[in-house]
Formats: sequence, C-alpha cells, structure tokens
Amino acid sequence: MKLKHNLYRQLIAIVLVMFAIIYISVAIIIPKVLVPTYEKHIYFNLKVPLDVVQDSIADNTLENDIAYIFYDGSMAITSSNLSQVIDLPANKILKKIKYDHGKFSYHGRTYYYNTKKSIDGYKVAITNNDYIAQVKSDILKSILPILLVTLLIILLIVAIWSQILAERIKKLKEKVDNLDNDNYVGKMPYVVDDEIEDLSHAVDDMKETLKKQDEYKSQMYQNVSHDFKTPLTVMKSYIEAIEDGVQDEKSGLNIIKQEIKKLEIKVHSLLYLNKLNYIKNTDNYKKETINIVDILTSSVERFKITKPDIKWEVNIADKKTVFNGSSDMWEAIIDNILSNFIRYADKCIKITVKGHHITFYNDGPNIDKTILDDIFSPYRKGIKGQFGLGLSIVKETVSLLGYEVSVKNEKTGISFIIK
Repeated sequence: MKLKHNLYRQLIAIVLVMFAIIYISVAIIIPKVLVPTYEKHIYFNLKVPLDVVQDSIADNTLENDIAYIFYDGSMAITSSNLSQVIDLPANKILKKIKYDHGKFSYHGRTYYYNTKKSIDGYKVAITNNDYIAQVKSDILKSILPILLVTLLIILLIVAIWSQILAERIKKLKEKVDNLDNDNYVGKMPYVVDDEIEDLSHAVDDMKETLKKQDEYKSQMYQNVSHDFKTPLTVMKSYIEAIEDGVQDEKSGLNIIKQEIKKLEIKVHSLLYLNKLNYIKNTDNYKKETINIVDILTSSVERFKITKPDIKWEVNIADKKTVFNGSSDMWEAIIDNILSNFIRYADKCIKITVKGHHITFYNDGPNIDKTILDDIFSPYRKGIKGQFGLGLSIVKETVSLLGYEVSVKNEKTGISFIIK
C-alpha cells in the first residue's frame, strides 16, 4: 500500500533525518575518531609531572587525577591517591605495564600510564579515562544546544519554504487541470526564477499548442468535409443527369472517373498520414536505404505526362545519392512535392541533388509570407486556400527519416530544400 504524505511532512522528515545524522556524527563518531588525539594529550600530561616529581612519591602528589608509583626493584612506593585513581594494588599494576607508555583495561575501564627511569628504579604516572569521558561530555553539552537551536531555525525555514512551494505546486496543478478550459486564467507570481516557473511556462506553452491543434483539427475537418463533399456532389449530379437523359453516358462517366480519382488521392493521403503513426513505432525504416536518383527519375517521368508544357531539369551534382528510408516513403515525399509544383510552375521545374541536399525549384508565384512558416503544418490551408495535406505528409516523412525540409521564396519562383 502506497503511503500518502504531503510535501511539508516529507521535508520535515528529511530535516529530522539530517539532524539525526549530524547528532550521530558529532556525539558518537567524532569523539571516537578524536580518541587518539585525546590519548596523545593524556600521555603528555602524564610525562610532564615525572620530570619534576621526587623519588619519595608519597609526598609528591601533584594532581588528584594522576597517581604515581616508584619501584626500586624490590619495593613499590605509591602516592596517596592511587586507590582513588585505580582500585588495584601497585604490584598488579606493574605487571600490566609492558612499555614506556601505554594503556590497559581493568573492570571495564581504560587506564593510561607513562614511565621514566631514575637512578634507583623507575617512576610511573597513571590515570583513568575520566578525562576522555569528561571531554566527550563537554563536547555534547556544548554542541547539543547549538544543534537544537539550529534545528528549530531550519525547521522554521523549511516550514515556510515548503508552504510556499506547496502553494505554487497547487496552483500549477490547477493550471494543468484547466488545460482544456479557455476561460481559465491562471497567472502565477514569479518571485524566483526556478524550475517551478519553467514548468509553469511549459504548461502555458502546452495549453497554447493544444489550442492551436484544436483549431487546426477543426479546420482540417472543414477542409476534409468540403474536399470530400465536392467530388461526391459532382458524381451524384452526373449520375442523376445520365439517368434523366440530359447528359450522355460516355462523357458523364469520364467526369465521374476524374472525380473518383481526386477522391482516391485524398483518401490515400489521409491513410498515409495515419500509417506514419504506425511506422514511427517500428525500426525497419531506419535500416533501409535507397538510391534517390531512381526514385526521382521514375517520379519525373510520371509527372511529365500530366503537364508536358513544363521543362524538367534533373541535376545530379554529387555521387552521394544514397539516402536513408524506404522507396515508398521517398516516393510519397517526392510525389507530394511535384504534385504541388505542377499546379503552380510556369515554365520549368528543376531538381538538384548535391551533398545529401535535394533542392526542388519551380518558377511559379512566391508564397505569401503570412503562410510561409506554416505551410508544412498539418490541418492548414496551403497556397491559394488549397488543402495542404500533401506538404504535411512531406514534413512528417522527412522528419521521421532524420532530414529537414524548408521552403524559400526566390527572386522568381520558390525552392523546397531537403537536407
């Protein structure tokens, strides 16, 4: 089962975890790490008194927390505070001393010692671990209040910040929930330029894009309905005219065939656009390559017949004529461009292949600047109000193959460049 916690509780939990980690580090780990430093200080404190203490140890108790033992080889003399430092006879203590300085454990406590040789024997200074325990306690007492105050300040800052952040996220969610509501105006105050602001702008851009797409789709439906209705109406009229005997059957059937062909082209275009969505989910087209010259030659020969008064020029300026993609995809690209060109070309159409660039040129009229940027957009009307589904197919297919297509108004005519 998924636990539900708001952002405020999550941030507070993070702060508490951070405090626990800091506390463990300062109160437990750091004191342990510093133990060798403390021990070095203890050995130094044990060594200094040995330089000044006399052999008559019993009369030279310099510090209450340090006890002394003098051993002359046969007898051990101790300072009066030995039993307060360690509850162990001197002879047993001497058995535990194996080095010039060091430590040993007794009844769960650690004891430190340092020694110095003298003329008659050697002296021993010994102390327990009360010093280290006191230092650890002092550190904890000093740092704990600071940690508590720091935690309270951090909690206060996090509480304020998380409330502001939660409110901004709430407004952002409200924006997303109203993406399809044109009447909703969700302006957020931006005090800090951060990721929330970027996300908010992205939501605004998405809403604008969705709105445009809806407009495009609405326009497409109108255009499709009109383009489909017109040939159907013509065919219906001629069928009725043939049946009523006001139109001879042969000429009427020819016109009906022409309208069926127009309708077939439009249906084929719509089906191809839908097919592209399926192709995107496969990788087969990425592995195929074709010789663009073969496709261009075949397409030009077909379009020459439909408009023989136009001069056609195909210039292959580069040996690199192998392009990514299938022959079907490149036929769709080239055929849709050329079908557009033969409607507007005046006297000539030129095609140039150079360095993986294909340039299509016709000497027809320039494209109105108001539609130049959107000429490849789906659901848009094209030049002279024509339904621009063919150029949409060009854009979608070219992009799918990893190429770019652009249109440019020349001094005379227009150019389509694929690169």
